Parts: sequence; C-alpha cells; structure tokens
Amino acid sequence: MSAASVISVLDDDPFLRAAVNNLLESRGYIVHTFASAEEFLRSTDSNNTSCVIADVQMPLMTGIDLLTQMRAHGSATPFIFITAFPDESVRERALKAGATCFLGKPFATSDLMQCLNRALAAGDETME
Repeated sequence: MSAASVISVLDDDPFLRAAVNNLLESRGYIVHTFASAEEFLRSTDSNNTSCVIADVQMPLMTGIDLLTQMRAHGSATPFIFITAFPDESVRERALKAGATCFLGKPFATSDLMQCLNRALAAGDETME
C-alpha cells in the first residue's frame, strides 16, 4: 500500500461513512468522505482518488451512474460497490460497468480490505 493512497467513500449513510473512514484511516489510508455522488464530482478528489468505495443506491445519482459517467470521461479509477440490497442483476450491472468488487451490507472488514487491495493493485497496473 502506498502511503499516498487516497480513498473516496461515498454513502448517504453518515454512520457507514464514519465507520469506513475510521477503518481505512487506521490502516494508513487518506480518506475523503462524501454524502453523494454529486458532492464527490464537485470536489477536486474526483480527479486524484486511488479508489472509490460507493453505495449503489444514493439519491439523485446512483453509484453505477457515477462509475459510468467517470468511465465516459476517461477515468480508470477502481470502484468498489457496497449495498444493502445485493440483488444479482444490480451486481451484474456494476461489474459490467467496471466495478472491482460488489459487497452486500453488512460486510466483513476482511472482505472490504481484500477488495481494496485488489482495486489498488488493478489501479497500479493501469498507471504503468
């Protein structure tokens, strides 16, 4: 893990954002949290994040819509999706759109960290 890895956490649930933030900061990551996809897109973090961890279902713009929009603008930023509604058809859409992982809530810390390690490794490969 690079000490400069910036992880952006997008979820409309403030408790989940805080929990994931605390977990990732305790592992040495720089974490920025956002309550919506729109808030993320308005920030400068959308251009320099190492990985996005996003809820699938958020008001206005879904996580999958955000991923699709970022890919359309040339971003290869890895995405991990988390959802309280782990429907198989949504999972397939997320993975087809380019997500690295798709986790149902609640998820195990080890599963999230495994996904993050895989996402960051994939992101490193696209940078070479």
